[in-house]
Amino acid sequence: MKLLRVGAKGAEKPAIIHSDGTIRDLSSVVGDIAGDALTDEGLATIAAADPAALPVLDADSRIGPCVGHVGKFICIGLNYADHAAESGMAVPDEPIIFFKATSAITGPNDPVIIPKGSEKTDWEVELGIVIGKTARYIGEDAAMDHVAGYCLVNDVSERAFQIERAGQWVKGKSADSFGPIGPWLVTRDDIADPQNLAMWLEVDGHRYQDGSTRTMVFGVAHLVSYLSQFMSLQPGDIISTGTPPGVGMGQTPPVYLKAGQTIRLGIEGLSEQTQTTVAWDELED
Repeated sequence: MKLLRVGAKGAEKPAIIHSDGTIRDLSSVVGDIAGDALTDEGLATIAAADPAALPVLDADSRIGPCVGHVGKFICIGLNYADHAAESGMAVPDEPIIFFKATSAITGPNDPVIIPKGSEKTDWEVELGIVIGKTARYIGEDAAMDHVAGYCLVNDVSERAFQIERAGQWVKGKSADSFGPIGPWLVTRDDIADPQNLAMWLEVDGHRYQDGSTRTMVFGVAHLVSYLSQFMSLQPGDIISTGTPPGVGMGQTPPVYLKAGQTIRLGIEGLSEQTQTTVAWDELED
């Protein structure tokens, strides 16, 4: 299933993509694409509904973040060996974990806001794992049972805030709009192998990233199991699994985003995102 949330910010309706390509309103079936709706039982309830009997939503409506009320937005750093190399860093022995503030989450086609004082805003196409079952101290053999599905993530980053300022990476990852997710959550039964998905990103038509989840250092099952040793994972939590090479920081010379540009990115089976970049002071509150 392809699940999404449609409507104005803060008023999104849960929805599903019907086999005929129309967007169908799930409001009569679940309250939101969030929490208990992402458990096996919740997804079974959605699967039992007849999409043809559900109201059709306007295809031109805004698509919001594909998961609502996200509890944790967990990110994995340097999870592709070639990206670690372009960053001038060693491949880690264990996953590098950092968090992105949930206030950074935005719709897949909403603007990316260049924050105040930024000179090094960068892009990162990533595979997102959406948790569907509470996980605590689980092994890799059970990890996939705790996954509701997958989504496309742009892990937008401000490199100076992230690397050149004191402290943890989170402050370079958490500006408003730095977490576009969606357009939809694809349930795990519709992705045969999450470790074999093509992924790409373009800025103003120039392709910078062209990779595959095949080259992850730590795969999906390992990451879910590993994280569960340090914290419980709950339905609706998102794990952003790292990026392949081709980020702006890795170019010679480095290339960073500025206002007025267009970012397009996609992952095989998870559709695409398109964002325009705007300066922080060009937006109304």
